[in-house]
Amino acid sequence: MSTCAACGNGGDGLKACAACKLVKYCNVACQKAHRPKHQQGCNLRASEIFDEALFKTPPPNEDCPICFLRLPLCESEKQYKSCCGKLICTGCGYADVIARRSTEGICPFCRTPAPTSEEGAVQRLRTRIEAGDAFAMHNLGCQYRRGRVVPQDSNKALELWRRAAKLVCDESHTNLAESYALGEIIGKDVKKAKYHWGLAAMGGNVVARYNLGIFEAEAGNMNRALKHFMISSGCGCDDSLKEIQRGFSDGRATKDDFEKALRAHKEAKDEMQSDQRDAAQQYVQRTRTRDVMAAVQWKYVGKR
Repeated sequence: MSTCAACGNGGDGLKACAACKLVKYCNVACQKAHRPKHQQGCNLRASEIFDEALFKTPPPNEDCPICFLRLPLCESEKQYKSCCGKLICTGCGYADVIARRSTEGICPFCRTPAPTSEEGAVQRLRTRIEAGDAFAMHNLGCQYRRGRVVPQDSNKALELWRRAAKLVCDESHTNLAESYALGEIIGKDVKKAKYHWGLAAMGGNVVARYNLGIFEAEAGNMNRALKHFMISSGCGCDDSLKEIQRGFSDGRATKDDFEKALRAHKEAKDEMQSDQRDAAQQYVQRTRTRDVMAAVQWKYVGKR
């Protein structure tokens, strides 16, 4: 029968320490009384538990709900649709536009017309937030951080990112981590930055995983850094593969490590590649080039 680590009483109502799961207590008072003796071992075991979860193979990216291929890693190659709450690839997002079957104002998943104003787009995000959509919370938080459509409000951005993070939004964990790491809109706290990057990495966010690898490398923890780079390169992260290549060149990674990373990286890239997505990227590039040229021409004409 289990007994309380503080008073020694037994019973069925004992609750395990939430951090280490090693000991049990009758109540909060017993837990506080035992803390001085338990703190060091608890922290050590809690760190071991966190690392066990951190270095497990993360879940793969979600599939695009239209083409059923893995969603790309790059944010610019994905689109969030606030009408239906779906995250789709740009290949599907622009497929009808490229084929001239519709305009860019129609959602390719639910066929809902796009909002006619930026204010309307923000209102859709608020509607999705009322439905508990974590990604809508994340996006509106980004809007408050930038101050483009809504007034700039860093505190509101942090509040929305924290709400989204509680709903397991990896992107919000990454934004919180960067905020703590840089100390721009909140007090600098490296420990909290690592914590949020860790939670995002467990969810499969390769940017967070890469940042952890860089952090560990700069701290001289090369074994931990290599583990992070191996995992994220296997998910298709180009920067992590480059770090492993550098490690192989200077002796921090073996030839076997580099070969494994190359194979896993290629397999991940193949799963995310399609002709439709390539066509979408070309379309986006042409559109951006045309817009830049039009802006330059307008500026030139305006000066005459």
